[in-house]
Amino acid sequence: MSFFSLSFAAPWALLVLAGAPLLYYLLRVTPPPPQRVAFPPLRLILDLKKPDATPARTPLWLLILRMTLAALVVLAMAGPVLTPRGAPATKGGPLLLLVDDGWPAASDWTLRLQAAEARLETASRDGRPAAVLAFSDPPAEGVAPEDAEAAVNRLRALKPKAFLPARAPALAAIENFLKSHPEAQVVWVTDGLDEADGAAFAARFAALAPDAEILRDPRPVVAIAGADNNASALDVHLVRSASGGVASGHVRAYDAKGASLGEAAFDFGQNPTGMALTAKAAFDLPVQLRNEIARLEIAGVRSAGSVHLLDAGSRRRRVGLVGGAAREQPLLSPLHYLRDALSPFADLREAKPGVVDPIGALLDEGVDVLILADVNAAAPALRARLDSFLASGGTILRFAGPRLAAASDDDLFPTRLRRGGRTLGGAMSWEKPKPLAPFDEASPFFGLIPPAEATVSRQVLAEPEEGLPARTWARLADGTPLVTADKRGPGTLILVHVSADANWSSLPLSGLFVDMLKRIVDRAGLVAKAGPSGAETLAFLPPLKSLDGFGALGDPPPSAKSLPAKGVSAPDPDHPAGFYGPAAGPRALNAFNSAMKLAPLDFSGLKLRTAEIAGPRPVDVRPPLLIAAFLLALADSLAMIWLGGRWRRQVEPRHTAAKDAGAKQTGTAVAALALLLLAAAWPPPARAETHSKRDIEAALNTSLAYVVTGDPRVDRISREGLASLSKTLGQRTSFTPGEPQGVDPAHDELAFYPLIYWPVAPDRPQPGPEAARRIEAYMKQGGLVLFDTRDAAMQFEGGPSTPAQSWLRTFLKDVDLPPLEPAPGDHVIYRTFYILEDFAGRSENGPTLIEALPPESAKEARPARAGDGVSPIIIASNDLAAGWAADQFGEPLYPLSPDGARQHEMALRGGVNIVMYTLTGNYKADQVHVHELLERIGR
Repeated sequence: MSFFSLSFAAPWALLVLAGAPLLYYLLRVTPPPPQRVAFPPLRLILDLKKPDATPARTPLWLLILRMTLAALVVLAMAGPVLTPRGAPATKGGPLLLLVDDGWPAASDWTLRLQAAEARLETASRDGRPAAVLAFSDPPAEGVAPEDAEAAVNRLRALKPKAFLPARAPALAAIENFLKSHPEAQVVWVTDGLDEADGAAFAARFAALAPDAEILRDPRPVVAIAGADNNASALDVHLVRSASGGVASGHVRAYDAKGASLGEAAFDFGQNPTGMALTAKAAFDLPVQLRNEIARLEIAGVRSAGSVHLLDAGSRRRRVGLVGGAAREQPLLSPLHYLRDALSPFADLREAKPGVVDPIGALLDEGVDVLILADVNAAAPALRARLDSFLASGGTILRFAGPRLAAASDDDLFPTRLRRGGRTLGGAMSWEKPKPLAPFDEASPFFGLIPPAEATVSRQVLAEPEEGLPARTWARLADGTPLVTADKRGPGTLILVHVSADANWSSLPLSGLFVDMLKRIVDRAGLVAKAGPSGAETLAFLPPLKSLDGFGALGDPPPSAKSLPAKGVSAPDPDHPAGFYGPAAGPRALNAFNSAMKLAPLDFSGLKLRTAEIAGPRPVDVRPPLLIAAFLLALADSLAMIWLGGRWRRQVEPRHTAAKDAGAKQTGTAVAALALLLLAAAWPPPARAETHSKRDIEAALNTSLAYVVTGDPRVDRISREGLASLSKTLGQRTSFTPGEPQGVDPAHDELAFYPLIYWPVAPDRPQPGPEAARRIEAYMKQGGLVLFDTRDAAMQFEGGPSTPAQSWLRTFLKDVDLPPLEPAPGDHVIYRTFYILEDFAGRSENGPTLIEALPPESAKEARPARAGDGVSPIIIASNDLAAGWAADQFGEPLYPLSPDGARQHEMALRGGVNIVMYTLTGNYKADQVHVHELLERIGR
């Protein structure tokens, strides 16, 4: 029984073995070199013993050694590959390769490609065509075999998707292929999961291709099922498809800009249920930090399922509670029911006892939702604070009660209330409690099912008026409004027409009460973040950012479609996992959630051959063959030394030099042969440049740089200024640079830094021609050097050159520079982020030089102008770094003339503009005259 198959990369080389008889003859008739003996007297010659005579032919054992050596070299030249043989293919037709390319396959995607390529290479060697079918995109017209090399290219182009592809749509293509090619070999590279149609597909597939081979990874798939922002921590729930594999690890949390906020450990082995299929990681962070988390991911696992995106709906809202009763009975007050219902998903705030203005105190704490339980809001000062809260995007949720029903001067309601003529001053009573009607599709409560035991016996009535149905979120079975709401600017005003305790209805005693409050609080957070154009107000949410199968967040693919605001909870080919909706308040669609299952696909009842994707790989036999040939060559050399009498000690001393020379020649030949064989066995590794740890960090995290001049004071100001500017960029823009780095232009690698700040220190020596050459190469490769002469106070129109100007002119004399001009007021660099007139620093009256722009005709005048690219050089004179530098409180570190704090702010704005110009180029020039561009396109 054979377990391996031997193939050759260059089988033509085996033809050399046909000359083995000739080689045998040559080796046989060629004796070893004769023994060299110094001429002695005749008596000594006669005394020589016959066993030391030189043989006339090559000894048989040496002949066999040399023949074996030659055969090993020939075999090595043929490129033998030892391929482990699996179950023998009984069919010699084309190969059909099926690939699961959903996110569960991403974590070991390289292994899957290698296993699939090994099958395709086997088909290529056998001269058989092949076809590749990915389940994420089954061809409607079917699949046809093609050249195996083309199939390999098609396989390498596949990437895992951020959803779970359905397998059933591919059955028709598989069946048609097998009907056209009944002798086909079928291989299924599966992720091993029983997804929506996994079991049914496997049964049908086994019936179509009973001889198919299944390649799978026995290691379990790990994913994040969800996250709960509880009162004390953010709990992350993890699941895996089976026991085994890595049982513990860490979950990392990142904010919207990608900054790390912390990590939490998980361990499947510590699950009390004993199933070891679920685990939990808890982030014990302040609620403000937890609300900043936008992405969770499992460290060391690359798949969309190991990433969980969080939107505004996952943030824990701060909810303020105010009750109208002067003294509350702890277990009977409306606030007791509200606390119990809200505590699992909201951060509750209540004013301290004795506070004169509890509503004002809560508003000062920055609550997102303010709940007023039977509170009269008629006071003018209070009404002004509440109106301001609504105008800032807040949500006010009011509950009725005896005080509210009796308050005739309170009109802060979504709709007019009926006053007088009813019991309890406008409250209406029924002999039989009324149940709730099903929620309308337009209601935020749509999808919740009102229980039969939730009934209402008393409520305040809404006055019938135009628009009341549109403002009604919930109603009773007879159509009476129960919950009404109205938009007040970016905020929302909501009224529940019953009390928050059990006196007027049994609603607070039901689970529906908790679900309704959660919907209100979740929606309130979205409205507060997104305003009127938030995701909740759109019927369809356009794709904003999408995950790929490996869990990387980027631009959505061209095939991504808008997500319906309701009804889609799982990603699909048209709606990949990611963020949808406006950037101010997007909605997250995750690749995996708690409603999905992560179970292994059971092949035990199917007669299909299974193998591991990480099984034995083909082995290149050339290295061991060449090593064996080297050892035989070494043995041959030693045999020649022995047969030639090199080791004899009876030779006279005067011949020692000749013997040593011969030994050296033999040793040199052996060493050369050894080096040749080892070089053939192992090709020299690719040369790689080594970089310092600082360079590696700069390549991974973009940073600004400054030239170290050697003047401690100047270098300190540069470092402080760039550190303050980097902090400002992280706060005001989407660019978060790393710590600024000091560089030596003559020795350090400059390509890692988009902008280099060079403060001119005229008392320091010139850096030399190598620095000038490297600076010139850096500018030509797209970098920008910001020279700062720091001598604005010394420059006078028509006056002599300052020392800094002379120093800079000497350095740049051998640098190939573009023509420079004072930066015109309409240059795009003054419009990239802020609209500015100049670049302030410690002073603000110095000129700024930049690459000269091409002339522009008057009829094509534009609000901002730019050249074909980014200017490689800017020469400033206002000591910009000193203007940027700030202490920990944001105050300027150095005196600024003439305008102190305001000048520091303008200096930072100028620095932001320069960095944005460096990173984005002249796009702003197009943005500010888009109208003219559209007119040109129209013409």
